[in-house]
Amino acid sequence: PGVPALDEGMAESPKSLRQRLEEHRRNPTCASCHARMDPLVFGLENFDAIGSWRTEDDKFPIDSTGVLPNGRSFAGPGELKAIILEQRQAFIEGLAGKLLTYAIGRGLERYDRPAIGKIAARTAAEEYRASTMIVEIVRSLPFQRRRIEAGSTAGSTVRTGP
Repeated sequence: PGVPALDEGMAESPKSLRQRLEEHRRNPTCASCHARMDPLVFGLENFDAIGSWRTEDDKFPIDSTGVLPNGRSFAGPGELKAIILEQRQAFIEGLAGKLLTYAIGRGLERYDRPAIGKIAARTAAEEYRASTMIVEIVRSLPFQRRRIEAGSTAGSTVRTGP
């Protein structure tokens, strides 16, 4: 709430993604989130929208270096991956939590933590397969017991759970 729209004039002047994001971060409201998100964007910028490798974006060379909020710096997706792998459990739990939030259509509560732990543990046991995580989310208690109200944007009037 309260986040302003992007300045349309920014897109008219030729700038790299990094330069455009630096301008966007000048707004303190935007900077609070972008300080956490942008390093990940920079680290993965060599990949285009469908995952192909690139060295330029709109004729600008890609700078895939970054500094994470914890102060760790990296140069490119390989080093970013190594940092993430050092905290694999935290990453997999965070990903499980975000996917579960989307799947159940609400924010997570403290009583959802055991389900996230179980989803993450089962995913780890199956060599971190995305398909395992998705299946475990569908099997989870929060997903099985979610409620979909009549007339919701989910497009369904089916109610599940007690």
